[in-house]
Amino acid sequence: MKFIETPLAGAFAIEPEPRSDDRGFFARVFCRDEFAAHRLDFAVVQCNVSYNDRRATLRGLHYQVAPREEVKLVRCTMGAIFDVIVDLRPASPTFRRWHGLELTADNRRMLYVPAGFAHGYLTLDDRSEVFYQVSEFYSPEFERGARWDDPAFAIRWPLAPELISPKDRDHPLFDR
Repeated sequence: MKFIETPLAGAFAIEPEPRSDDRGFFARVFCRDEFAAHRLDFAVVQCNVSYNDRRATLRGLHYQVAPREEVKLVRCTMGAIFDVIVDLRPASPTFRRWHGLELTADNRRMLYVPAGFAHGYLTLDDRSEVFYQVSEFYSPEFERGARWDDPAFAIRWPLAPELISPKDRDHPLFDR
């Protein structure tokens, strides 16, 4: 796997390195030792899948607070998404900065999202599916969200969202 540092401290794009032959290819998409070699402590306790019928569906920005902060490894398994993370760690040199990248079924790229980051995405294709591995169990009492259009982050989405849940639309502005 190739670990590519993003502009946000501790976050990585990860690309599989396929080994191809006449049958197709094989690629590793997770290896605890390789993650540890990059100082990424990631123990998976839950896996989730999100399917989206329509292009321009927005989900997020979501995160969990201490003591249930979660690390995520996100991959698009069908279609395409614009995946966004926002650093919400007050002591971080990249606090309040965002980074976005395209994850697609074709590029097989993944995004490692550290604890203390908000995460969301916008679908770029109809019938897009996202697979998440997470380090913490879902805990509704520790769940939080930030607005996708919060001026504190000024995220530049590649197209206007058309479908947003009321819960995501009503997240508060970030106030730290």
